[in-house]
Amino acid sequence: MRDRTSVTVRAAAKINLHLGVGRVREDGFHPLDTVYQAISLYDDVTVSVDDADHLSVAGAAHLDLDEIPTDGSNIAVRALAEAPCDVRHHLRISKEIPVAGGMAGGSADAAAALLAHDRLHGLAQPDDVLLAQAARLGSDVPFSLVGGTARGVGRGELVTPVEDEGSWWWVAVPSAAGLSTPAVYRHFDVLRPDAPAEPASAEPLLAALATGEPLRVARALHNDLQEPAIDLRPELGDLIARGEAEGALRGIVSGSGPTVVFLCDSADGARATAAGLVGAGYAVALTATGPVAGAHVLA
Repeated sequence: MRDRTSVTVRAAAKINLHLGVGRVREDGFHPLDTVYQAISLYDDVTVSVDDADHLSVAGAAHLDLDEIPTDGSNIAVRALAEAPCDVRHHLRISKEIPVAGGMAGGSADAAAALLAHDRLHGLAQPDDVLLAQAARLGSDVPFSLVGGTARGVGRGELVTPVEDEGSWWWVAVPSAAGLSTPAVYRHFDVLRPDAPAEPASAEPLLAALATGEPLRVARALHNDLQEPAIDLRPELGDLIARGEAEGALRGIVSGSGPTVVFLCDSADGARATAAGLVGAGYAVALTATGPVAGAHVLA
């Protein structure tokens, strides 16, 4: 029996340390071989019992919250229907993860909503059930439940945790305007009509992670969607060059973009790179560390 009226769950942003993309399949999806890492930028999602279903969103000042749907099309709202019940809910999202930024903010919200709904109603569904629900919602949602560092294959939804003893420091620079993930994939198809059926393997990145050496990982970072993202938004290439000039070991487009993330050699290095980017005119440069936990209950 339910003995609480609300549950708050925190979920982290993701970045792709490796994103290998294969030729589009007949079902319209691209096969992926990717390595995800959860980093310390978070959305908090509260699911409460209420008289009617509704969603409210708040967040950091630099985020364009108008881009977030507040109706039934929001993936977090759809997550609540994965385990139907006859109770109405108020869903409150407090955002820090960039919107439409290639960091799986929507997927994080969906994972948090799934877990909050489960705990609110005492469902105690097994992990494999929650992961199956997550996979139905979207390719990145299962990882948002798992967190840490993990390898994703298939569409990215088949997730296996990766042992990662490193402590990695990042600077994330969001864009004022989002970039459509489907548009980036379509542009990948245009630029790479001869893309191999099998995506580039994540093994070199995994080998670099195992060393614990930031420079080795920086050299192994890989994103097949970076070229189409920069072709659509050339300023992202300029940003990568500037961040590396400010001391980052390597800059890379996060997922389908347009957020760019920079791997740095230390916490001090991340702070110095972020300060340099702000000094160069970039309004927001966020420092973060990884890996961090997946979706988890706060209250």
